[in-house]
Amino acid sequence: MPFDIARIRGLYPALGDGWVHLDGGAGMLVPEQVASAVVTAMRAPVSGPGAPFPASQRADSIVSAARRAVADLVGGHPDGVVLGPNAPVLIKRFAEVCSANWTLGDEAVVSRLDEPSNQRPWQQAMRRIGGAVRWGEIDIESCELPAWQYENLVSARTKVVAITAAAGTVGTRPDLPTVAEFAKRVGAMVFVDATYAAPFVPFDIAASGADVVALSALTWGGPAVGALVFRDAGMLNRLRSVALDTHAVGPERLELGPHPYPTLAGLVASIDFLSNLDDAAKGSRRNRLLTSMGSVKGYTGELLDRMLTELRAMPHVTVIGDAIRRIPALAVTVAGRKASEVAAHLATQGVCAFVADDSDGLFASLGVGEVGGAVRIGLAHYSNDFDVNQLVRALRQLR
Repeated sequence: MPFDIARIRGLYPALGDGWVHLDGGAGMLVPEQVASAVVTAMRAPVSGPGAPFPASQRADSIVSAARRAVADLVGGHPDGVVLGPNAPVLIKRFAEVCSANWTLGDEAVVSRLDEPSNQRPWQQAMRRIGGAVRWGEIDIESCELPAWQYENLVSARTKVVAITAAAGTVGTRPDLPTVAEFAKRVGAMVFVDATYAAPFVPFDIAASGADVVALSALTWGGPAVGALVFRDAGMLNRLRSVALDTHAVGPERLELGPHPYPTLAGLVASIDFLSNLDDAAKGSRRNRLLTSMGSVKGYTGELLDRMLTELRAMPHVTVIGDAIRRIPALAVTVAGRKASEVAAHLATQGVCAFVADDSDGLFASLGVGEVGGAVRIGLAHYSNDFDVNQLVRALRQLR
């Protein structure tokens, strides 16, 4: 069996706590090899980059390895990989930099499906220049984001189309190539937040139509590191530099301060881990990633289908949305119960799940707060049938 769930679960020490972890939306658990890579790098002599002695050369090699690993994950080039503390910080920084030359009347297109971290920076940029924000709306019933609407949303004044590759809230995966095609017709940049998609589906920056992709290693069990990947690495040298080093070139132009080298070593280990989730994966790391992520997509998709069937068979449980293409993330409400009560009950049954923040983002648009909020459920690479059974059993008790 190429995707051996028993083997994979054995690689996560934290699963020994006995809890059912369906809190993947907040980040997956950390595999042993990632934790070991961080500890090993912390014990080794690592200095600042740029000097001829081994400790300095080790710093250079760690940064280079991190850029190569991130590039392999999305089919990009290492010269186009910017590293930073997390995706929201990098998105905000990039929005400020690339909007520096925009003018009054320019437009940004964002979507209701996105996290606030890929909405607010563009809203703030438009507010600074006196520009306008146009919204891609979702279908209330299915939580799909229809691609056809973007033909009318973009205009000659559109500077950026910001869109998620997958919603961490309800799992919807929009049709990125079609949206990108409409954006390219007017010369707009396509910025894709792949934070929640990258852990579950094979991703290719060119095929998606994205110009820039945002990533967060936390979502796949890596350390607290974010990255931006530019399809055209040359774009970085056309942007205003924010680096403290006046000689910075390429991705360093959007990076501030020294890198956390042990954390970057963990980032490399986490992507290596993803590439070996399928025992049958062979060849280069990029090829192994494509094979492994394809297997992850198939395995978690089957598990999600089974969970959805069980949940929808319970009349007191409502699953929000019904997108055709999705990642294994969803939100539910329980009749007559506030989301906080449901999450508390799940905790008494050994199930970890988060209450959705209904005051912002997608759930605010859906009016989830009017029914007491929603509970977010997120599967992971290590989720199994037992986890689904425990969730279903706990929810049945709330009838």
